[in-house]
Amino acid sequence: MFSKFQYISSEKIHTLNMHRKLRMGMIGGGIGSFIGGVHRMAATLDNEIELVCGAFSSDPGRSKESGLRWYLPENRIYGSFEEMIIREKELPEGERMDFVAIVTPNHLHFHPAKLALENGFHVVCDKPMTFSLQEAYELEDLVKKTGLLFALTHNYTGYPMVRQARKMVQGGELGQIRKVVVEYLQGWLSTKAEAAGNRQAEWRTDPARSGIAGCMGDIGTHAENLCEFVTGQRITEVCSDLNTFIDGRLLDDDGSVLVHLEGGAKGILYASQVCAGEENGLRFRIYGEKGGLEWSQMEPNTLWVKWIDRPVELYRTGTSFKPIHAETIKHARIPAGHPEGFLEAFANIYRNFALALRARMEGKEAPEGFDFPTVHDGVRGMQFLETVVKASAGAQKWMPFITK
Repeated sequence: MFSKFQYISSEKIHTLNMHRKLRMGMIGGGIGSFIGGVHRMAATLDNEIELVCGAFSSDPGRSKESGLRWYLPENRIYGSFEEMIIREKELPEGERMDFVAIVTPNHLHFHPAKLALENGFHVVCDKPMTFSLQEAYELEDLVKKTGLLFALTHNYTGYPMVRQARKMVQGGELGQIRKVVVEYLQGWLSTKAEAAGNRQAEWRTDPARSGIAGCMGDIGTHAENLCEFVTGQRITEVCSDLNTFIDGRLLDDDGSVLVHLEGGAKGILYASQVCAGEENGLRFRIYGEKGGLEWSQMEPNTLWVKWIDRPVELYRTGTSFKPIHAETIKHARIPAGHPEGFLEAFANIYRNFALALRARMEGKEAPEGFDFPTVHDGVRGMQFLETVVKASAGAQKWMPFITK
């Protein structure tokens, strides 16, 4: 028997004054791209957004091939992001894209985002936000100057049980937080895949395209983001140990970071892409005075809650019993027992962004409880990378978290 669960659809959240879908342009994500396909599926899941144009590759021929496969008209398939942004701006307001999604490798995030913002387009960008911290600061300033929306796809914040954990922790249900453990373990780089023709591995292990960090930039930033998202506390200092296990690899493929949080909690964030046999092992455990909780991305519909004075409890996505918070329900889609996962969580980021953008365009306030990671989260991620790389390379035991 189902509990009294009801998915809050986007149709019930807003009144449609602007009776059309939001129009998305895409930069990167052409044929063969893993994350590009994820973005397209996530963006369109709630019927709020449609793909209308794109510059899907730095190779104009590949971009055209990709756009045609996705049934776009040839005149909306562009050979470069510069051409797309300028030509879309020239189109009538009722035809041009409303925002751009950037799904390129790290070194190609900043310039498209900057050009889009300068020409009046809102932005959704994959993480990490930029190639360097200075670029992140420049984007943050530009978003503030233009007033445009900027979403960063830290998609794990879209899971219902991550939202439940945040409400419980920040609502004081666990008492003062003492210990935070976030791990993200993968095994796909346990061999030198970048030398065997793996395109995903090639750019992620290349400092010219990935930036100052490898594993920490790719997945460690997710651990940092979840730590601060769930606890509501900022990291104040770190003790970092980054490693490169594969001979000849130019960036880290493993790392462990001890952290101090501003509320007094102590923690450890560790990430590795050389844990042979691991798939996508993202997990966090958070402990306070009264109890703790545990969530795993590979079992995302379950949140374990452990109390000091009563039995362990198991919370499930798709239920609406008393311990489940309203925000959790807003991020679930179907009744309990029907598994939701990566794409649905990713779609929640796009759905929340779309609701905020639609509200903006209609002159309304964005609906409460549908937040999403922003440019400020992107800056925190880049500050984290700068701090842990510097700390790992130096002899200082504790390194203050780099701030602006």
